[in-house]
Amino acid sequence: MGLPHRAHHAWRTPTVGTVSAALVAGAAFGLAPAAQAAPAAAPPAASATGVRFVDIPGDGGTILKANVFTPEGAKADTQFPAIVLPTSWAMPQIEYVAQAQKLANSGYVVVSYNSRGFWQSGGEIETAGPEDIADASKVIDWTLANTPADPSKVGMAGVSYGAGISLLAAGHDKRVKAVAALSGWGDLIDSIYSGRTQHSQAAALLGGAGALTGRPSAELQQTLKDFLGSNLDKEDEMIAWGAKRSPATYLDDINKNGAAVMLGNAWGDTLFPPNQYAEFYERLTGPKRLEFRPGDHATAEATGLLGLPNDTWTSTQRWFDHYLKGADNGIDKEQPVQLKSRSTGGYEGYPDWKSVGPTRKKIAMAGSTTIRANVDSGANGGIAILSNALEQFLKIPPTASVPLLPRRYTGVWQSERYASAQRVRGTAKLHTTLTSTKESGTLVAYLYDVGPLGLGKLVSNAPYTFHGKTPGKPFGVDLELFSTAYDVPAGHRLALVVDTVDPLYIEHNPSGAQLTFSSPQADPSYVSVPLREQ
Repeated sequence: MGLPHRAHHAWRTPTVGTVSAALVAGAAFGLAPAAQAAPAAAPPAASATGVRFVDIPGDGGTILKANVFTPEGAKADTQFPAIVLPTSWAMPQIEYVAQAQKLANSGYVVVSYNSRGFWQSGGEIETAGPEDIADASKVIDWTLANTPADPSKVGMAGVSYGAGISLLAAGHDKRVKAVAALSGWGDLIDSIYSGRTQHSQAAALLGGAGALTGRPSAELQQTLKDFLGSNLDKEDEMIAWGAKRSPATYLDDINKNGAAVMLGNAWGDTLFPPNQYAEFYERLTGPKRLEFRPGDHATAEATGLLGLPNDTWTSTQRWFDHYLKGADNGIDKEQPVQLKSRSTGGYEGYPDWKSVGPTRKKIAMAGSTTIRANVDSGANGGIAILSNALEQFLKIPPTASVPLLPRRYTGVWQSERYASAQRVRGTAKLHTTLTSTKESGTLVAYLYDVGPLGLGKLVSNAPYTFHGKTPGKPFGVDLELFSTAYDVPAGHRLALVVDTVDPLYIEHNPSGAQLTFSSPQADPSYVSVPLREQ
């Protein structure tokens, strides 16, 4: 990728506080240490509701702890559609109990298993590697041999890690006819390394939770060390590692196998941002559906895991009812792209992703602005998981006083005050010309909704990192901010803010670096904002 083959020692790595916060966050979610796989307990007898706990031999004979829900009163000569649920990263095998019971009550055989390397399942954490894909097929084998499952009606679903494994399995096992991948990823590298910038809180959270609840493989430990240590010598290896674990790599196989794929995610997902999921969705050629809602990673599905009413899980069952049971419930006739606005809470339907924000308005980035690096200006994307969850449940997004942002460390460009509400939908794009005093650097762009008193509410953000540039020589920058659905009220304005430090990301600005943003007459700088038609 044209990088100098050396590590840049001036780059900042995540602080101990970031990693500690990740570990504390893991504990807060009910995680517990699991240094070794516990010995298998004798499986209890099936209850009246058809629930039993079993050991399933995975790839290479590795034991996967699982639970099986069978429709009550199932007879030996009756077959049912089957749904396989791999658990999320660091979650125990009881994660899906509430939803599994609901599905079984409506006529599905449901097998939920603990992904290898976590809790009491054997093996090591392979991060959706070949062993995990093979495990999914082994679980399907077991399900067909040991339950009244119909081999022609097999589906897979999961949240987060379970979503990724389900999509990967759909490209490797033709028996998978339908998938519901919730809060997952299409491209792992574009998720936690977007803009060529390490998403440090996301990676530290995953690494910390994995260490608390499972047994990370040596490969995973080394990859995390290189990733969080900004080891450019290993960048190509890390990208190859991520590509092997990305459903986008196997997209041709997924399309060829023809599984019906439903994707669900949150606008503020700090682990797997919405852009990469939308791009993956657009490249699917079979039956497909895309749903985005307010929140952060897995928060859109969380209440459903507790057995409470939940729109994402309702859509999931409707998806399986149609594509596994053949129910004429109309889900195939609805607009396939369903978005829930962060501002109104209402749903909007679109025929495809490119129709979401058909109108674009540009905010000019006129003149020349120079900022100094290495200082957090006060503009930032918040805290992974927490900040966007607060907005989802309490309507409190990350904020900043735009007039008070120190211009020494921050570039600010604002629109006019809008006479009518502006319904931002889709992906804002930044285009500018940048000159750095150093060969490497990082910038973070933020789009704020600024009220009359100057208080800015975060609409979107994204990081951008460069290496190997000639100091003092201008170069073009094109950056997509994370997709969103947000209404800017009449009387407000939009502001693009750029600085160089954000706790969500690793920054690569050597000490004393300065960044200059210019707008040449032949190539003006701007941020292009996608708007829904009024």
